[in-house]
Amino acid sequence: MSKYIDMKNDYTQAIPPEWYAMSKVFVALGDEHRQRILLLFEPGDRLTVGQIAEVSTLSRPTVSHHLKILREAGVLQSEKQGKEVYCWINKAFLEESLSAVLTYLREAT
Repeated sequence: MSKYIDMKNDYTQAIPPEWYAMSKVFVALGDEHRQRILLLFEPGDRLTVGQIAEVSTLSRPTVSHHLKILREAGVLQSEKQGKEVYCWINKAFLEESLSAVLTYLREAT
């Protein structure tokens, strides 16, 4: 015996604009290496590509690739000082993005 649930049936509805940034965050954080990179940061830390590559099992170019994905998703911010690029967690952006998910869950369920 099947139970039918009254649910929305419009799968084609547009993704809310406030979810665009969040989807990029989830894609960026969907990779275990990028998760491990984020876990390297202590509160207030600014780490260089070299520092991250030094403790990683990945090559420096691969670390740079993962950092680029995290920056493009807004998860990390960066600044070049001389020859070094310093990265840090974009806490305000992550809080805003994840808050949108929590708001949806609270209101929709």
